[in-house]
Amino acid sequence: MSSEIPVEVSALAINVTVPEPLRWTDTRRGEEFTLSTLNIRLLPDGHLAAKAYGRPTNGGRGTYVSFPVPDRPELAALIARAAGRAGALWAGHQGLG
Repeated sequence: MSSEIPVEVSALAINVTVPEPLRWTDTRRGEEFTLSTLNIRLLPDGHLAAKAYGRPTNGGRGTYVSFPVPDRPELAALIARAAGRAGALWAGHQGLG
C-alpha cells in the first residue's frame, strides 16, 4: 500500500475488565446483571464513549446487552487509564509478526 493513499480508520475500541471492587449490578427485562466488562470507543472528535457488559447475577449466559456506565469518578478514572494504556500499546506496535 502506497503511503500516498489515505488510511481511514473506522473504529478504535478496547475491552477492559472491571476490577472486582468497581463492579456493579443493573437490571434489564427483569433480570439482574453483574457488569464486569467495559467496551471503550474513541470517537472521531477525540472523546471516549463506554458501555458495560456482564452476565446474569444468578448465573447462565444471558443475552449480550449493553448497559450505561454509571457516572462514578472511579469508573471515569478506569476508562481514562485504560484508554491511555491502549494508546501506549498501539504506539509501540511491532507490525505484523
